Amino acid sequence: MERLLILNPGSTSTKIAVYEDETPVLSQSITHSAQELAPYARVTDQYEFRKGLVIQALETRGIGLGSLTGIVSRGGPLGPIQAGAYEVNEDMVWQLRFAPQQEHASSVGALIAYALSRELGIPAFIYDGVSVDEMLELYRVTGLTSMRRRGLGHNLNTRAAALRYAGERGVRYQDVTVIVAHLGGGISVNLHTGGKIVDFISDDEGPFSPERSGGLPLFFTIDQCYSGIPKAELMRQCRRSGGLMAHLGTTDTREVERMIQNGDSHAKLVYDAMIVNISKNIAKLAPDVDGRVDAILLTGGIAHSRYVTGEITRQVGWIAPVVVYPGENEMLALAQGGLRVLRGEERARTYHRVPQG
Repeated sequence: MERLLILNPGSTSTKIAVYEDETPVLSQSITHSAQELAPYARVTDQYEFRKGLVIQALETRGIGLGSLTGIVSRGGPLGPIQAGAYEVNEDMVWQLRFAPQQEHASSVGALIAYALSRELGIPAFIYDGVSVDEMLELYRVTGLTSMRRRGLGHNLNTRAAALRYAGERGVRYQDVTVIVAHLGGGISVNLHTGGKIVDFISDDEGPFSPERSGGLPLFFTIDQCYSGIPKAELMRQCRRSGGLMAHLGTTDTREVERMIQNGDSHAKLVYDAMIVNISKNIAKLAPDVDGRVDAILLTGGIAHSRYVTGEITRQVGWIAPVVVYPGENEMLALAQGGLRVLRGEERARTYHRVPQG
């Protein structure tokens, strides 16, 4: 039996879990206040603080570090990497400390995993890290030579859904072609075929979501950039207070559905607009494979909504059958990834530092 520590740091929390094979024996989210994080200039400076809280949480639940056989963390913003497992090594730690692609809370997880693995003499991995980018060159090209599309986003949860779909049908992940939509605070859609995520519509170019603006009309966007609004404020509007928040003052889709049930026609208009935008972006990926799609998978927290999944199914069911896997399932996905490596079903890759980040 394997006993794995799972780490998933976010901007204001550190989610941890302990799995005995596929069974969770601990699941906890440690919340961090703005005051606690204020002294740290960079996210990696939070390493000792968060590590101490993780160890304290394990001790409180009577889980000894010596009982662990492996550690799996969400991966930080390294250079573009392939999907799957990477062993946490010195090059990876250097990259996240000194030359990451961007500041991202998940960087801390790999640092904690590396330190504990060395102390305990057990393996540590990241799985389907945030910088997975397997997009084919054909799909990177844009109308400006200075801009290229990237395949960054909700790779962990969408690939877990694709792996689950393949496993339930008794076939290899490499042998299915699926479009997966992650429906959460941000919404992204990607295409899995031949064992890779070959095309990706990220949450800054696709449908608007509970808190993201999604893709915007270009000329209006340029006007906004020169309207005197500071860049940081525009980024906040697009990342944290766009979408449903901008229109309806909430990011809670359950609240929006209550508004609709109470006869709010504006809420219904905005909500239906979000849904049809999701469907249009799903359909945009079908031509990549000449429409030969085995299934469309809907996952993420909003996939719990029967209204949303029912409408999307009605709108895109002509492309392929729609399968719903509600919830984000990130901790289980990390555990299953680590188990595949420890059981010899998958090989962990070795990360090599990229000096320019």
